[in-house]
Amino acid sequence: MQQIKQTADYTIFQKKSGRYAVKAKNKQWVHAAEKTQILLAEALITQARPKPAAEPAAEGEAAES
Repeated sequence: MQQIKQTADYTIFQKKSGRYAVKAKNKQWVHAAEKTQILLAEALITQARPKPAAEPAAEGEAAES
């Protein structure tokens, strides 16, 4: 793993696969939502935007025809 950034609270590593790992200052790995928030704050990842929902009225009319 390659060390990308080190702060007072955590250290960010990049794995050979391109994914990121975050280790807290207490030497414990950070997981889930906390890890995502750290990587978003450092601009290393982007959050996927949800697809717009299809309009149910338009689908209902097409199904009746």
